[in-house]
Amino acid sequence: MEIKRSVTNKRAVILLLLFLTIFIILLGRIVYIQTIKEIKGEDLQALGEDRWTRTQTLEGIRGTIFDRVGSPIAQELNSYTVYAILNKEQNSYVKNAEETARKLSPYIDMSEETLTELLSSDRFQVELGSGAKNMTHERMEEIRALNLEGIYFREEPRRYYPKQTYASHVIGYTERDMVTARMGIERSLDDLLRAEDGMIQYQSDRKGIPLPDPNRHITPAKNGYDVYLTLDSNIQTALEQVMTKVEEDYQPEKMIAIVADPKTGEILAMSNRPSFNPNHYEQITNYMNFAVSDRFEPGSTMKMFTLAAAIEEGVYNGQETYQSGRYQIADRTISDHNQGRGWGQITYDEGMLRSSNVAFSKIALEKLGPPKIYEYWERFGLTQPTGIDLPNEADSLIANQYSIDAATTAFGQATAVTPIQQIQAATAIANNGKMMKPYIIDRIVNPETKTIVRQTEPVLVSEPISEETADQVLDLLEQVVISPEGTGKPYYLEGFNVAGKTGTAQIRNPDGPGYIRGHGQNIFSFLGMAPKEDPQVIVYVAVDRPKLEFHEVGADPTAMIFNTIMKHSLQYLNITPTIEEIEENVAEGFETANYVGLSVEDVTEQVQSSEIEIVVLGNGSKIVAQQPVVGKGMLPGERLLLRTDSDQAQMPDMNGWSSRDVRKFAQVMEMNPNIFGHGYVTSQSIEPGSTIQKGEYVVIELSTPQSIEQEEVTEEAEEAEEEQNEDQPQVME
Repeated sequence: MEIKRSVTNKRAVILLLLFLTIFIILLGRIVYIQTIKEIKGEDLQALGEDRWTRTQTLEGIRGTIFDRVGSPIAQELNSYTVYAILNKEQNSYVKNAEETARKLSPYIDMSEETLTELLSSDRFQVELGSGAKNMTHERMEEIRALNLEGIYFREEPRRYYPKQTYASHVIGYTERDMVTARMGIERSLDDLLRAEDGMIQYQSDRKGIPLPDPNRHITPAKNGYDVYLTLDSNIQTALEQVMTKVEEDYQPEKMIAIVADPKTGEILAMSNRPSFNPNHYEQITNYMNFAVSDRFEPGSTMKMFTLAAAIEEGVYNGQETYQSGRYQIADRTISDHNQGRGWGQITYDEGMLRSSNVAFSKIALEKLGPPKIYEYWERFGLTQPTGIDLPNEADSLIANQYSIDAATTAFGQATAVTPIQQIQAATAIANNGKMMKPYIIDRIVNPETKTIVRQTEPVLVSEPISEETADQVLDLLEQVVISPEGTGKPYYLEGFNVAGKTGTAQIRNPDGPGYIRGHGQNIFSFLGMAPKEDPQVIVYVAVDRPKLEFHEVGADPTAMIFNTIMKHSLQYLNITPTIEEIEENVAEGFETANYVGLSVEDVTEQVQSSEIEIVVLGNGSKIVAQQPVVGKGMLPGERLLLRTDSDQAQMPDMNGWSSRDVRKFAQVMEMNPNIFGHGYVTSQSIEPGSTIQKGEYVVIELSTPQSIEQEEVTEEAEEAEEEQNEDQPQVME
């Protein structure tokens, strides 16, 4: 028994020592871990904190791009993505794939068959294609109202462009998730527009419930800055509408239009065709903003700057005569655009009106001299980019290699410039000799503090000519439009004195030497300003290779854009016509009185014997507005428009109304008309009898009566060759 107890004691001692050894090792390890707080290079404290720490992202908002009055052009909105749960272990899943597909397919642009197959697949959940992404809140609510089991929505931010094709090349776009900015201001100001996400860090239990901890770490999100542009949505929208109409009617290769304030250099509108809708950027075919990134031979619009240089240098005598037709320069010949026939011995003033290449070649070489020509191109900013706050501005390409280059450059051939360079140069003529730098970004604002981060002020680039020279150039440019000899007759606007210059730019032949030939195979342009006495608006329009009928000329599509947008801009800016309204003596006609506050019956009684047609707008009993206003003369047959105090009015049938009547209607109803063509109303975008509201847009098309139209077509056909050949290859061996 003693031996057995001894063995047992020994085993107990050994076991005790073993346990003590293990205990000491574990205790040592624990002490080591507590001291070092690391195992195999892993920081245990950090690992523990990471396991129990939760992080929540605070998403910042990308800055909004606004027009000049604060209407959003590009903004971040919440969008919704539809997805379907198919797993039968979930509380709600798609039970009837065919019925769900039948109801859902019209909303996500997917066929019932494809959607049924997708909803019948053996998966936990499925996405429902591109048509189920980036949905508006309204569309999401429509789908939610269907009460489809297993159909869920995921909320996501996206970039949205509410005005669609509005100035799309200026604005550019971002991809819908806003990760990547592409084109335009979206890209050039991406660093300022882009938001920075913040986060909240907090401790939680194993169920994710936050622990009470006043020391939560919060990094606030930083929203992107807001950008306000100089674009005027009223003018820009009208420009987009008329550009679209010309694109549909004439199908040109491309079009460019710029509207600017010559006093400040602000860009009020800018558009290109082909254009695009940045909400559907996958469909873009043209990535270039032609207005700033495309240079081409401008044609005769350059002649206004040659003229200004000659007047400024004191070498221009408009009454001096020269022999038009052809001009020999060494072994080369310059020809006028009527196939070198010219118009005989004419004055330089007439040469300006007729857009004579010979006249301007002689001015360049004999009056100014090549050094002065190039000096003035530099003065007018035509030798370098304007520095406009838009990306990818192109530089000019000035021909200065051969002796003939100064002559051809003087009338717009051989040298290539950009449309925005011409706009900048023209501000000197429109602004008393002061040339203003064009800009389109008015200010950048911190949306959180409302402080202005950057404010653009008008910049005087230089004064290339004097005020007296600018006035003299404007006088001649007005004659280009109103004189029988002028090439700018299609740009005449009733009621406003327009000054400007036509251009017919040649296009280099991509398949060989020389230029493309053929009817309409040019870039037709017009650079004009109004009113001539004190220009408030400059408009440049260029239409590249429109599809013209034989009797049509290049000025037709260009004038449609210029005339529409210039008239619209001037009226919108409350610039009154320079001609007075028709006023007749009371003995010969009728003079309006003040009808505001009177009843319709009282006014009808006063006017009924005057042969004036009364148009009553609304069903009210009292008159609240009238056109014409008090004291205006009216002829028999004219329309007196009276708006009553009713809440709504109906659109009248305007068929046969004059442009003057349309403008009076727009004024009395406070509507925004876009008027196309000349003559009398033939169509209107709002059907007669439809309810109309203040501020609404209406598109009106005018055309001349058949008898007058036939005479004009005949006259245009006779002049078509001259118009289409202006600035055709005039340099001959």
